[in-house]
Amino acid sequence: MGKGRRMKKQGPPAPLDESKITILKKRKTADAEAASKAVAAKKRRRSDADEEDVVTKKDTLKKSKTNGKSAIPVVKEKEKVVKEKKKPVPMDSDSEDEEMADEFEDLDNISEGSMDSQEGLERLSDLEDDSDDASVLDSDDDGHPREAMFSDDEDLSDAEERLTAANIEGLSRKLDLQRQAEEEEAEQELQEAAMQTNIAGDRPDVFADDQPAGLAPDLQLLRQRITDTIRILGDLKTLGQPDKSRTDYIDLLLNDICTYYGYNRYLAEKLFNLFTPMEAFAFFEANETPRPVVIRTNTLRTNRRSLAQALINRGVVLEPVGKWSKVGLQVFESPVPLGATPEYLAGHYILQAASSFLPVMALAPQPGERVLDMAAAPGGKTTYMSALMRNTGCVIANDASKPRAKGLIGNIHRLGCKNTIVTNMDARTAFPKAMGGFDRVLLDAPCTGTGVISKDAGVKTSKDENDFMRIPHMQRQLLLAAIDSVDHSSKTGGYVVYSTCSVTVEENEAVVQYILRKRPNVKIVDTGLGDFGSPGFISYMGKKFDAKMALTRRYFPHRENVDGFYVCKLKKTGPTPVAKPTDETASATDKSRRRSSSKASSTDDADDEVYDKTPIVDENGVSVDFEGGAFGPFEDGEDDAERIARSERNRLRRKGLNPKGVLNKPKKGKDNASTETATEPASSKVGEDEKKEKKQAKEAVKETEKETKKKPETAKKSLNQSKGEKKTVTGATKSEKKAKSSSKKTSK
Repeated sequence: MGKGRRMKKQGPPAPLDESKITILKKRKTADAEAASKAVAAKKRRRSDADEEDVVTKKDTLKKSKTNGKSAIPVVKEKEKVVKEKKKPVPMDSDSEDEEMADEFEDLDNISEGSMDSQEGLERLSDLEDDSDDASVLDSDDDGHPREAMFSDDEDLSDAEERLTAANIEGLSRKLDLQRQAEEEEAEQELQEAAMQTNIAGDRPDVFADDQPAGLAPDLQLLRQRITDTIRILGDLKTLGQPDKSRTDYIDLLLNDICTYYGYNRYLAEKLFNLFTPMEAFAFFEANETPRPVVIRTNTLRTNRRSLAQALINRGVVLEPVGKWSKVGLQVFESPVPLGATPEYLAGHYILQAASSFLPVMALAPQPGERVLDMAAAPGGKTTYMSALMRNTGCVIANDASKPRAKGLIGNIHRLGCKNTIVTNMDARTAFPKAMGGFDRVLLDAPCTGTGVISKDAGVKTSKDENDFMRIPHMQRQLLLAAIDSVDHSSKTGGYVVYSTCSVTVEENEAVVQYILRKRPNVKIVDTGLGDFGSPGFISYMGKKFDAKMALTRRYFPHRENVDGFYVCKLKKTGPTPVAKPTDETASATDKSRRRSSSKASSTDDADDEVYDKTPIVDENGVSVDFEGGAFGPFEDGEDDAERIARSERNRLRRKGLNPKGVLNKPKKGKDNASTETATEPASSKVGEDEKKEKKQAKEAVKETEKETKKKPETAKKSLNQSKGEKKTVTGATKSEKKAKSSSKKTSK
């Protein structure tokens, strides 16, 4: 291409002429009028064209959707116009003069207002319309981007885009292959990650990490082995070794827990069986961290808002313990000791664990009632009951320990409880003999303390199998006494709340199940504590408990962040039934026979025993006959005699005595008397009685003779005796009277 026209023609501008300016103004007005007419005509044509375009777009969009992708139709005529617009027109230097002449001829034609110029304007307006339509489509594309632009081939025809049966089958097969490939890739990534984290690639061999005996264990490696063992127990099928069973892994885990946390094997196994392995690990971990410090507001002296404000002013960081309590405050930080603040000394609050609120809230004592706290020390629950009763009614606070009762009295005085009486008695035997007829009874029984290990770490090693047999027995006795002390006919009460700070089943559900069996007039009711806590166990280690045992509540340190606790609420529905003998006549005859035999044996303890003599019946309901009657003989055989003698020798050995020296002592008098009484007839017994009476008479006579010999000696001494020494004479006269009375008896 040559150089442009404008580069050649460029030069100084020509001088202006007024005639040309007027001509130009006239041309501009004419141009404006023509443009307005052209715009009106253009609008009419555009409105008609838009309607046609909308109809065609709808039809083409329906046809163009293939595999979720829609291709926007392209109008061929418009494409041609756009292409023609975009084609560059080559310009030669020879035709420049002709083009300039054409331009001026167009202007002349426009100025003259000829029909040809109007046709030219219409042609230009048509081109502008086409360009406007293209711009409209572009604007739509800007708002809604075309999806066809992402396809590989945009020039596919409608026939190729239509779905057919073969097309669908191929596309579905393609999608299945893609999905399978994605799953294989994901599985491969998981395997690579497992190899890196040593989960599936190399199974963790926890049995290969045994350390030699005599060396201190590495706690970090021990903890890692505990976590690995728990993970293996969670998926033993894939992670466990084929030659190891589940019991092997559990045994290893228990040994590691005993070493890492310091428990004895018996207690660790008992606590481990309450949970799954993962939850048991969380329980042992929670016992290593202390529970938050909680204080209870004494509503007899203040309210929680004013107490919190006073403690905040002293720099204490605290917040409410939870929505379940209206008087508890949880303390996070305190610059001063909480047991030495003026508010504490004034009795505005007491340091009390959050779990100790729960039994009193379950009991819910009402004003004006008679309430018994059977194990009251140190006084947190007793003072809480007094506050709920608003210092009305009567609260009997009993504790078997006298030193602990002193602390109980101090807290009662400090907190201003005026309706409380403190007693020091053994609740197992004192109630209900000492006093009874209470509306409500609270028994926070002594326990092994497995729920408060974070406070007392000595529980880990001090509790063994004997404690878990002795303490539940005492708890049963206390709970029976508590039930017997409640008045079932109370209008507002008749409730007993049993609670322990232990999490074992032997001290909780097993004790309540025993009480339900022994006292049929008692039933379990809802504690009223809502959803806070976990329900009690209905079954444990093959043992099944009452269905209502789920109404009891359990609290664990790793779940509720409180001390381990158990709360059960019982309702007494009637008087305690008294066991009566089934056959009164049989019991009467048995008593008469025992009384007659007691004269010889002098043992009256067997009078109250009742024997069940109902006949033994077979499957058909017919009584079975045995040799010697329906019951076996009561004579001791030779085997029983040998067994009794052997047990007696063992008993003497345990006492430190020689059985031969004790059992082989000569007891001729008694033995001969027993043999004689067994062999002689009844007539000989009468003769023996007469002989015994004669011997007694002879002994009485000898005593009188001795006393008569002593009389002259006493008479000589009486002259020199003082008034105080005359008592011997009176003693002598008394002995004479006794001798005379004995002689009279012998003569009779």
